[in-house]
Amino acid sequence: MKNRMRTLCLVFLISMLSFSTIRAQQTGSSGPQIDPTIMARIRSWFPPETQTFPLYGDDRVPNSKPAPDEEGTGPMGSLVKVSRPQILAFLPAAAKANGASIVIFPGGGYVGLTWNTEGPAVAQFFQDHGIAAFVVKYRLPNDASMEDKSIGPLQDAQQAMRFVRKRAKEWNLDPARVGIIGFSAGGHLASTLATHFDKAYVPDPDHVNLRPDFMILVYPVITMDPKLTHMGSRNALLGKDPTDDQVRLFSNELQVTRATPPALILHAADDGLVDVDNSILFFDALRHAKVPVEMSIFEKGEHGFTLIPRDRWESLIVPWLERNGWMNKGAN
Repeated sequence: MKNRMRTLCLVFLISMLSFSTIRAQQTGSSGPQIDPTIMARIRSWFPPETQTFPLYGDDRVPNSKPAPDEEGTGPMGSLVKVSRPQILAFLPAAAKANGASIVIFPGGGYVGLTWNTEGPAVAQFFQDHGIAAFVVKYRLPNDASMEDKSIGPLQDAQQAMRFVRKRAKEWNLDPARVGIIGFSAGGHLASTLATHFDKAYVPDPDHVNLRPDFMILVYPVITMDPKLTHMGSRNALLGKDPTDDQVRLFSNELQVTRATPPALILHAADDGLVDVDNSILFFDALRHAKVPVEMSIFEKGEHGFTLIPRDRWESLIVPWLERNGWMNKGAN
């Protein structure tokens, strides 16, 4: 409420200053002289407009087949049949910006993107804390639009890392403080990016670093082991009869090394859709590899944290980032 009132007051102030300037011009009077320094300071309190970019720019989307754009809206505002990847940039107000950035992967079982609650809403949370946030509208696995649907989302995730780091100087971002956050199947994608960065699945002629500096996984799918995985996500990504090699490759608990980025994991013990053992398995893999990791398991919350107030789980994120120095300029 305080932030909203402050924003309204600032909007009113700018409107009045703008009105005074226009009125002075209309009447031919010199009117009150507005100090440009004051106007610049006021503008620094507001974030820029959200920008949307084609993820690959003007280049051909790799691993794609000619196919019609059938993207649409599904239940509860989800996006379905995404085949034209995009990235949305939510830059913070200059007065708040700390140079850190985060790439966001909404969930949706690899058959949709849970856009409203795991996309822009999450970006605005980070933006308000001075962190540049980038929401990825990644391609959903589809044999009709992809040559190999199993790597399509990973390609888009790697390209998102290239996008942010290549524009870091333009937006005053620290290329050494670029993290990721993923939800549900988006958590699988985030953990895949964090464990498969040594091999570029997209053209990377300038050798941009594809490794995230940190990751946040929220009720994530981790393994493709049929005894524990979310079968809907597995079937959508790998098909109903994947090879053993595919299952192993995309079981991210098996891909952890000492170079895997530090992690914060959030899950609910009563998650009836994605078993919390996914997170526990990944936590153990990270711990044994001596990768810094923290995990919070809520007793009740269900999948999507539908039983938890949003600020309860979000309140764990910023302190973790601060403890590790990712919110501080020049810390890493």
